[in-house]
Amino acid sequence: MTDETKLTGLTLLKKGETRYPTSPDEAKLETFENANQGRNYWITFKTSEFTSLCPITGQPDFATITIEYIPNKICVESKSLKLYLFSFRQTGTFYEEIVNRIYTDLEKELQPKRLVVNGDFTARGGITSSVKIDSAEA
Repeated sequence: MTDETKLTGLTLLKKGETRYPTSPDEAKLETFENANQGRNYWITFKTSEFTSLCPITGQPDFATITIEYIPNKICVESKSLKLYLFSFRQTGTFYEEIVNRIYTDLEKELQPKRLVVNGDFTARGGITSSVKIDSAEA
């Protein structure tokens, strides 16, 4: 398979204007073939710039989201993942729902050998919150 053939489904990497999705339902996770399917290895993505909205007050919530997975047949393309995570910016939802939604969407799209999603949310009312899902324990 040529490099060009591998990348034909990746539309968000193209140069030009980036369109930011306004909700997770609008966002598109793009993938590419895992060239090393015979090997178990971890891929880790971490962003400290995650934002969403409190569903009650509408105030912004901030978090560090860490995604770790052992790919099976496909991998997620990082720009599409960045735009997907950005799409929560105007979404009013609880922390637990956010982490579960990210986990569910990635599990459905990637069908990885193992998946861990962790959300470390900044303090609100003096309490920090952390939500973690590990497919080995799910």
